[in-house]
Amino acid sequence: MSAARLRAFLAVARNGSFSAGARALGLAQPTVTKQVQGLEQQHDVELFHRRGRGIELTQVGLALLPVAQQLGALEIDAFNLLHDSGKLHVGRLRIGAVGPFHVIEMVEAYHKLFPGVDISIHMGNSAQVLADLANYATDIAVLAGACEDPAFHAEHYANHAVILFAPLSHPLARHDSVPLSALHDAPLLQRESGSTTRACLEAALDKENIRPRAVMEIGSREALREAVARGLGVGTVSEAEFIPDHRFKAVRIQGDPVRTDTYLYCLAERRESRMIGQFFTEALALRKEIHTTT
Repeated sequence: MSAARLRAFLAVARNGSFSAGARALGLAQPTVTKQVQGLEQQHDVELFHRRGRGIELTQVGLALLPVAQQLGALEIDAFNLLHDSGKLHVGRLRIGAVGPFHVIEMVEAYHKLFPGVDISIHMGNSAQVLADLANYATDIAVLAGACEDPAFHAEHYANHAVILFAPLSHPLARHDSVPLSALHDAPLLQRESGSTTRACLEAALDKENIRPRAVMEIGSREALREAVARGLGVGTVSEAEFIPDHRFKAVRIQGDPVRTDTYLYCLAERRESRMIGQFFTEALALRKEIHTTT
């Protein structure tokens, strides 16, 4: 089994088609198709169901995917270790994050020291970001909430209160701060299941037996902001990620009973990777600098 064939399989699986997989690898589509077919013929298996122009992983393909992802990550680690004597002049680092605020400041600090490293950032909710890390689709994750799974190595980065933001037409917008009980029977716009902000808020509300009116579930911060701006309900967000807008007002919850923690994650088995390890070093140094100056 060749590494090239596994790379071709992984590229097609990740990108959803042979043509997109070929573009991701910088190869001609017939070359990628031949590599995948060679892997299938070598082991007398079918890895993809071909449905017109679309593809779908078979059961064997689904089972192979996490193994191929792990091998791909290890191949990147080996390249980064050996190339240019491990000095991080070049390389590729894939980061998953739940929001731009902290990850951008980390990437900025890292990029200043290692401008030759190619960095990509993928956004999602906490559940999605952690799943991508577990499946080797990313190398590092920046997300809210602690995970006790020993497969992951985590470092605490920041802690922030969750605040409300309400359309100017809503009674809550008359106040700078309100008790948590003000959310009882209030029209609440919820993030999707898997959002740590939503989970923390729901835990606090359940503890106090406070029941808002869930108006709708919204799967992105941008859509949530627009829904609040249009008067559809009240939203919640970490204070670090709140972006002011003349159409709504930030309202603090008295006593800050809802808080989220930001953590920096990687797979425990990859913590000693030079590229990942250096990112942790720079991020934690930045955390120390921020805490010292605030």
